[in-house]
Amino acid sequence: MVVYTLIKTAHIISSTVLFGVGAGTAFHMLATHLRGDIRAIASTARNVVLADWIFTSTSGVIQPVSGIALAWLMGYPLLSSWLVATYLLYIVAGACWVPVVGLQMRMERLAVAAAASGATTLPSAYHRAFRIWFLLGWPAFLALVVVFWLMVVKPVLW
Repeated sequence: MVVYTLIKTAHIISSTVLFGVGAGTAFHMLATHLRGDIRAIASTARNVVLADWIFTSTSGVIQPVSGIALAWLMGYPLLSSWLVATYLLYIVAGACWVPVVGLQMRMERLAVAAAASGATTLPSAYHRAFRIWFLLGWPAFLALVVVFWLMVVKPVLW
């Protein structure tokens, strides 16, 4: 039971970190973008990328490992419909997150270059990257919300 408790604790903490850092950095990036201060955008993008590498990537690895271990320890068939749905939604979230990190790094580079040149506006490439970043954030966010629901309810889906 000690092993189960340790794995469950790691799973809960890592899910909280994954969701919380994702929501927090997205809010911070959006709020800073809307203010339009190029130097602040460059700084925020740098911190958002760092937070994603430190927190999101590590919790993103811990989640499936601990989740599968918990399901196995609890005796749930690993191909239960609710678990398969969580796997698929997790893949959707990850498929959105990988390009999002690349877009954040691109936005950072573009904002740093604009700030260094003394520009008063960001280039169109930045705004294009921001729009895609914003759009990719929604399916990732919603997928994780549904994953939380599936973890709590554990419904039979098919």
